[in-house]
Amino acid sequence: MWQRYVAIGDSTTEGLDDPDEAGGYRGWADRFALAVARAQGGGLDYANLAIRGRTTAQIRAEQLQPALDLAPDLATVVAGMNDVLRPSFDADQVAGDVAAMQQALVGQGATVLTFTMPDPATVMPLARPLRGRMLALNEAMRAATARTGASLVDLGALPVASDPRLWSDDRLHANSAGHERIAAALAYTVGLPGFDDSWKVPLPPAPLRRRAEVLGAELAWTRRHLLPWLVRHLRGRSSGDDRVAKRPVPLPVALGR
Repeated sequence: MWQRYVAIGDSTTEGLDDPDEAGGYRGWADRFALAVARAQGGGLDYANLAIRGRTTAQIRAEQLQPALDLAPDLATVVAGMNDVLRPSFDADQVAGDVAAMQQALVGQGATVLTFTMPDPATVMPLARPLRGRMLALNEAMRAATARTGASLVDLGALPVASDPRLWSDDRLHANSAGHERIAAALAYTVGLPGFDDSWKVPLPPAPLRRRAEVLGAELAWTRRHLLPWLVRHLRGRSSGDDRVAKRPVPLPVALGR
C-alpha cells in the first residue's frame, strides 16, 4: 500500500491535453493516482511537480530535490521530449539525467516508473527527421532504467502508441484517450487489480482520408501549432515561463473523481 505519490516531468506529466472539468488538465498522472487510491481504498497523497516546457536537465535541477523532500514511496519520472526538439540533443546525457533522478528516488525507497516515447513520425509527418533521435533516446532509456531498479513501460515499442487517434490536435501531447491508456499501462505494471494488458491492443483500422483532407489538416496544424511554436522559441520563450506546478503539495486523492 503506497502512501505518497509524486510525479515529476514536463507537459506530458502535467497532463496536456487531457482537459479536466475546471479549466485545467487532468492527465495520466492524475488518472494513475486515482487508480492507485481506488485499488487500496484511499490513503494516497499525490503531488505533481511537472511544468511544461522543461528539459530533462531542468527537471533534475528544479524538481528532483523538492520531490525527494516529499519522501514519496511511489514516483514517476518522465522526460526527454523537449530535449529531442533542441539542436543540442544528446541521448546519453538525457538518459543519464533520468537515471540519476530514478536512482535518487529508488534510493529513498520509492517504487519508480517511467516510459519510453512513441515514434513521432506517424503522428507528425514533419517530425520524421527527429525519429532517429527518439529511437536513440528510447534505447538509452531502456539501458539506464535497467540499471536503476525503476520499472519501464516501453510505449516506444508499441505501434498503437503512435496512433494519431490517441494524440491531441497539437500532435505533441496525448489526448484524453491516450492519457487513459498510459495510466492503464502504469497501473498494470505495478499490478493493480482490475487492470490487464488491453492498453496494448491496437485501435480498429482508421478510415482512409482523401488527399485534400490530409493537406488541409497539415496546413491547419502548421498555422495553429507549428508557426506559434517556432516564433516562441526564436524569441527564447518557453510554454512553461512563469508557470508553477499544478499540485506542488501532496493532497489526498479523492476517490469520487
